[in-house]
Amino acid sequence: MIHDLAVIGAGMAGASLAAELSPHASVLLLEAEDAPGYHATGRSAAFWEECYGGPGVVPLTRASGAYLAEHGFLTPRGALYVGRAEDRAAMDEFRASYAGTGVSIERLAPEALAQRVPHIRPEWSEALYQPACADIDVAGLHQHYLRLGKRHGVETVTRARVAGLSRDGGVWTITTARGTSFRAARIVNAAGAWADEVARLASLRPVGITPLRRTVAVLRVAPQAPADLPLVLDINGGFYFKPDAGRLWLSPHDEIPSDPCDAAPEELDVAVAIDRFQQVTNWRIEAVEHRWAGLRSFAPDRMPVYGPDPREPSFIWFAGQGGFGIQTAPAAARLASQMVLGQGADAVTAGIDPAPYAPARFAAHHEPQSA
Repeated sequence: MIHDLAVIGAGMAGASLAAELSPHASVLLLEAEDAPGYHATGRSAAFWEECYGGPGVVPLTRASGAYLAEHGFLTPRGALYVGRAEDRAAMDEFRASYAGTGVSIERLAPEALAQRVPHIRPEWSEALYQPACADIDVAGLHQHYLRLGKRHGVETVTRARVAGLSRDGGVWTITTARGTSFRAARIVNAAGAWADEVARLASLRPVGITPLRRTVAVLRVAPQAPADLPLVLDINGGFYFKPDAGRLWLSPHDEIPSDPCDAAPEELDVAVAIDRFQQVTNWRIEAVEHRWAGLRSFAPDRMPVYGPDPREPSFIWFAGQGGFGIQTAPAAARLASQMVLGQGADAVTAGIDPAPYAPARFAAHHEPQSA
């Protein structure tokens, strides 16, 4: 059988795009692991925050919000960007960068900050509040897209790590590490940290997607973290933490270059996170109950990469979605499916300019790779 499209990678990116494409085309969804969502999707910090990813990602995040809320995947949380007196200029710059995007950002007085974040040290007196921030049911959203795709005929194959890609007579042959092969008219590269490797297998030039390791530790603290604590982020990008079932999820907001792999946390990164947390709060840490790491993959300009490869239009990029791929999934998948299918914008994607996300933006900066 020759499928219309073979999507490589069944994490949130691949599952959502396969679901969007499936009513209009025959779709094969290939996953390297034993089950979809093992890597970045299964290790997400699980929040929807309009500022996360920068102003260029805001249109995708905001366009996804209504879909996520309508289907019950969001729980209100709120987000606080905090700093000290010397960070006021950074606060002002941050707020100004989102002017005109529709994002609501409020400055909080020190007294209001202390009420929202008990045990915060008094020198952390500056705060910007982003009220729309919410927790995301990541597993629920991922399963939603997998079920939606299955309902429309998506064929999902696990333990199908791609080892070879070749194109002949307008058809791609996909060979897996287990020796099986599949055929499709077009390829969608939704392989996350492995996206550049997939491009190389297709004899196409990588766009420079770099996997960066991000660490999270789950802390038991005393007193127990209140359930209504907002997501708290350092305005300078040094940490974030949020509550979960009385515990705190803490990250040093690290971005450590890594090869594509099954990422594992490093003790040093956990120690850095704890040190930074103790500099901002008086909470007593009783135990580190769990820790994990995941890979967030970025293109050189930290914008996502959506659309056909400039050298080979039958090879479609859907990668480089960093830490914002979960919160932008509905709009990103809809936008990419419209590109693939040649459809116009709808209510979800109206007003989103796809040009900043096109892989062709990298073509002028590199010599083509020989086949």
